[in-house]
Parts: sequence; C-alpha cells; structure tokens
Amino acid sequence: MEVRAMRWWDVAAVHRLEQELFGPTAWSAETFWGELAHPGRTYLVAVEPAADGGPEELLGYGGVVVPGADADVQTLGVAPGAQRRGLGRTLLRRLVTAARDGGATHLLLEVRADNEPAQALYLAEGFRRIARRARYYQPGDVDALVLRADLRGSAGGGR
Repeated sequence: MEVRAMRWWDVAAVHRLEQELFGPTAWSAETFWGELAHPGRTYLVAVEPAADGGPEELLGYGGVVVPGADADVQTLGVAPGAQRRGLGRTLLRRLVTAARDGGATHLLLEVRADNEPAQALYLAEGFRRIARRARYYQPGDVDALVLRADLRGSAGGGR
C-alpha cells in the first residue's frame, strides 16, 4: 500500500468511494476539485499498486485544511474491503502530520454520532469530544460529535 498526495486524476475514484461510504451526504466531484484547488489543504489517497502495472486500487482517502492554529479534518474514508486493517489510522496520522507541519496546534473534526468505529479510532489517537451538533448530517437528522486533538504534545497522532 502507498499513501500519496491526491491528484486531479484521483477525483473520479475518490468520488465513487465517497458515494459508497456516505450516500446522500457524499461530497460532489466538484467539491473535491475545489478542495484540491485551494492552498492550505492536504488531500491524500491510499492506493494498492496493481501487480501487473495496471491501474491502482483506491483503498482510502482523507483531507485536512490548515488555515492557522486550528486545523480541520475535512474528510476521511476507507473502502469497506480495506477497513479494520489500520488504514484509517495511517491516513489520520498523516493528516495530523500535515496539520502540524502547517503550523496548527489543534486539530478538529466532526464524526457521526452513530459511527462508533470512527469515534473509537479518533479517541484512541488523542482526540477528545468538545461539542455535539444536533441534526448536523442531512438527510437523516444524525448528530455530529465535534472532537479536538491538541497537537502540541503527544496527543493526536498516535502513541
């Protein structure tokens, strides 16, 4: 597996996976294009190179925006067949590194209140719950938990 910067040619595959993972709340391809065009953003893809030299298989992706001291994880997704193998943790840690490298001292994110596996990952990586946003994810009226990691110490980025 390889983790590398997302490029324009990755958008179609990332968008397909985004739709599979997030359904009606999925970002549009145009949103990904816009994110890639803005400075202060880091988007990564995790791919499995094809053994025969063919196209890579997209396993996951993630993005972070670093406008200043407070950075935000914008998205993080792992293909169903690649889940529970540490890929989400790998991508998250790379996003934490990008936030630190960009000068951030804190990293924020929202996670669905009903996504217990993602919450467990974030808490294990040093994030702490700071708020709840009622009915944040639409449609479906699902609350979001707002989590924050302090990047000045060992929290947020593994142990």
